[in-house]
Amino acid sequence: MKASLPRHLLLSTLLALALLHPALPLTVPSKTTKTGVTYPTNFISKIIADRPDPTPVCMRFPPEPNGFLHIGHAKSICVNFGLNEQFNEDGVMRTNVRMDDTNPLKESPFYVDSITKDTRWLIGKAAFPNKIMSTSSYFDEIYSCAEKLISNGLAYVDDLSPDEMRELRGTLTSPGHNSPNRDKIPTENLRLFQEMTRGEHPTGSLTLRAKIDMSSPNLNLRDPVIYRILTNTTHHNTGDKWNVYPMYDFSHPISDAIEGITHSLCTLEFEDHRVLYDWVLDSLTQSCGHSFPTRPRQIEFSRLNLKYTVLSKRKLIQLVEQNHVEGWDDPRLPTLSGVRRRGFQPLALKTFCSRIGVSKTDSNIDFAELENVARETMDKTARRAFVVVEPLKVTLTNYGLDGEEDFNMARHPKDESFGERKVPFGKHIYIEESDFFDGENPPKGFKRLVAGGKVRLRNAYVITCQEVVRDENNKPIELMCTYDDRTGNGVTPEGEKRVQGIVQWVSSSSSVTCDVAQYDRLFKAELPGSATGDFLDDINPDSVSIISGARCEPSVQADCLEHLDAVENAEGGGADVYHGDLHYQFERQGYYALDSSSSREKLVFNRVVTLRDTWGGEAAGKAKQEGGKERKRGGGGGGGGDEVAKDIERVSFVAAQIKSAEQHPDAEALLICKVDVGEEEDRVVVAGLAAHMSCEELTGKMAICVANLKPSKMRGVESQGMLLGVEDGGGDFGGLLEPPEGAGVGEVMKFEGFENKPDTMMKSKGAVKAFERVVEGLRVNREGGCESGEQAAFVSATTGAAVTSKIKGGNIR
Repeated sequence: MKASLPRHLLLSTLLALALLHPALPLTVPSKTTKTGVTYPTNFISKIIADRPDPTPVCMRFPPEPNGFLHIGHAKSICVNFGLNEQFNEDGVMRTNVRMDDTNPLKESPFYVDSITKDTRWLIGKAAFPNKIMSTSSYFDEIYSCAEKLISNGLAYVDDLSPDEMRELRGTLTSPGHNSPNRDKIPTENLRLFQEMTRGEHPTGSLTLRAKIDMSSPNLNLRDPVIYRILTNTTHHNTGDKWNVYPMYDFSHPISDAIEGITHSLCTLEFEDHRVLYDWVLDSLTQSCGHSFPTRPRQIEFSRLNLKYTVLSKRKLIQLVEQNHVEGWDDPRLPTLSGVRRRGFQPLALKTFCSRIGVSKTDSNIDFAELENVARETMDKTARRAFVVVEPLKVTLTNYGLDGEEDFNMARHPKDESFGERKVPFGKHIYIEESDFFDGENPPKGFKRLVAGGKVRLRNAYVITCQEVVRDENNKPIELMCTYDDRTGNGVTPEGEKRVQGIVQWVSSSSSVTCDVAQYDRLFKAELPGSATGDFLDDINPDSVSIISGARCEPSVQADCLEHLDAVENAEGGGADVYHGDLHYQFERQGYYALDSSSSREKLVFNRVVTLRDTWGGEAAGKAKQEGGKERKRGGGGGGGGDEVAKDIERVSFVAAQIKSAEQHPDAEALLICKVDVGEEEDRVVVAGLAAHMSCEELTGKMAICVANLKPSKMRGVESQGMLLGVEDGGGDFGGLLEPPEGAGVGEVMKFEGFENKPDTMMKSKGAVKAFERVVEGLRVNREGGCESGEQAAFVSATTGAAVTSKIKGGNIR
């Protein structure tokens, strides 16, 4: 799958770079790597591309093994591995994974193992290095470098306490003062350092400091500590060998240089440390005669910040240790172990990291952006299946067959390579409890089952509810229904009205019991703790609901048993197979993945994301309360309220795919198209395209559909939408208007600067006139960009990518 950075993000990034670097052109091509993810050109790739030395690019990902990786680390992993793959044309991956293990007090093999597993899961086995590096493997050479600095008068042993050192350090506005020990001769410092190494001095009594400049405006250059004493401490890799350990700012550049790293990427908090990074390497090579394979260059970029979650290691530890969550792999956590268990796929994370881009500007990305990418990727990779989460029994009283019949259904409606599955159907089935309304006045727009009403069982029959069986509390426990055997496989008998409501179902005898974990966001506030100062105050009490007794179709159980065997075999054979690799779209429910707690006796599924963004509506509702009144939209779409919404906000434009097309039997100019707009069933759209495009040309083509028009009959065939086309300046047809590349079916299109608030259906006279005004104003500008009469760009509401046309200076009709 190809994914691209949203155009508005790409252009804003390039514009910012152009302002900072006038020589940088605004149009720089991106490159698609073997992973299938497009890494847009950014300021780091520009630096690498302009390097004078054409030697291969070598990068590294250096986590400290004192905690679990999270989504913020995923950005660093993707940037390092992505840029490396982009610039090494020979196909050799030269990105090291290095454990920055210089603090034995907080590090452990437990974290090393988790980091290794998470990184390998994200980037894939093929790209993962054969060997894990560690800073501790270089302790001998790092120690030798320290001795060389001492011998050359560039480091000294100090006995000042941390408080005394802080007092002499000075401030941002006042210079520091030299330590009384600063001018000791090198031989004395070397002797003391060797005593420190042998464990002859207690922890914290002495430090080794670099001798740089106590008056430097950069506090990091005011004689920083580069070695400390930690006696009676066992290191997970080197054991009891060392009593002194290097500080990160000293070991980091040396480790990079030892490994031959060419570009050392860090987040922005290390920007002020770059001068120290350079001082260490320059002092060792220029003043001490030490040689390294390369001279690395440190480059800083912004870290990833996400709304509705926390990425602070301290806060994550607090959540785990105080039992607010159930361990580091709790599916609500942003840890890579958590999102893997939840069911997020590596491609979703890599695509997300690609789209948010690389810059030097900090920003808070809405968690919904990651969820949208997850929907987009899982729509392509998830098998389809029927699951009833809260079952309500249905008995078909007139079903006369003995046993059950099978319906063959596609495992994926858009990809035949997934094959088919058999779904058993019989006299007794289950439907979702919420798909039956028990009462006389169902909510407006409710199209599913009511007493005396009809509903279509998806891909099966139409049933009619004849009787409701209740328990002692008057709660419905069984529906006695009849079925119409003429309506199998979605058929509507000639002369009868099409049943609107469609629900999923499972056989009561063949379906399998499972548990479903309905996960939601862990925090209910965009920035947890921003209101009270305590992030725990914003924990969402409804972040998970475990539902036992759900029922899934038997093909799901067969898939799961096979997959559990594969996971078990992989654990013993070193392959990479995870429970969450098996994921589904449970139709009308959401995207789900097999949980790691599953067994052959008990299947558990985690909801990864809902089918639609349920938080977006709540945010809009909140904005409505805070910002004042808005027009009320009902079935007629007619008005009301104190403020009339702008016309272009009332029309529903969605990305669609034409599944098939055939000639209208009674009109030569018309074609009858089946169009997928992301709903449960395809729509029928009658379009005047016969003179312009063949049925073969239309089949499979992406288009933009107006999805909230009142259905109308066109020569006897009801049309349930309208496809947008482009005409040139002379009025000649120029083709269908297509959504941006990569847009998913059902993805909403809107006009930049305006909200997306479509009417439920535009059927009143006022609504129809509003639609006509919108269409009259739609046009293609001279650059090929599509826009409204207000010159607002036509874009994807999800990604911001622009809708464009090859026809320039035309109209949209």
